[in-house]
Amino acid sequence: MARADKTAAVAEIVEQFNGSTATVITEYRGLTVANLAELRRSLSGAATYAVAKNTLVKLAAAEAGVEGLDELFAGPTAIAFVQGEPVDAAKAIKKFAKDHKALVIKGGYMDGRALTVAEVERIADLESREVLLAKMAGAMKANLSKAAGLFAAPASQMARLAAALQEKKPAEAAPAAAAPAEAPAEAPAETEAPAETAEAPAEAAE
Repeated sequence: MARADKTAAVAEIVEQFNGSTATVITEYRGLTVANLAELRRSLSGAATYAVAKNTLVKLAAAEAGVEGLDELFAGPTAIAFVQGEPVDAAKAIKKFAKDHKALVIKGGYMDGRALTVAEVERIADLESREVLLAKMAGAMKANLSKAAGLFAAPASQMARLAAALQEKKPAEAAPAAAAPAEAPAEAPAETEAPAETAEAPAEAAE
């Protein structure tokens, strides 16, 4: 590839990194042209799926300030540049990978940091933006201004909020489960009354 072509290719990838709410790095070794076309259709409106040379991607990532992904740029690399909701794109990629074992999720990038495979899959398991907003709007009927603000929230912020809500549920359940265990600890305080009655005969004798 000529130097001018490499420069143009790197500039295009930089623009894709900068214009994305998130990215998912994959290895597509073994996928056919028809498979790739099917994956792109499944991502339509959510992400752009692009095959790229590792050397060019590394240069573009460095120029775009995307760090922590160099080790993922090995083997046949293709990147999903997410323009919409990260949850929707992650769901589509995870489902496709389940049906086509040749597609391997290697990691991702969102909100200024690298994502592990487990984190990408956790995002894929979250509820969609529409479902999440419906639940949150219902819980905030008394404060419409906050609900309106959530509807305008960036896609990456919604994904973070959804993850935080899921992590909060087990934390809230733990104190509730511990409450019955604390009750017996207060029981001895109630047994002090008989001790006072035991002194009563002594006072009567005096």
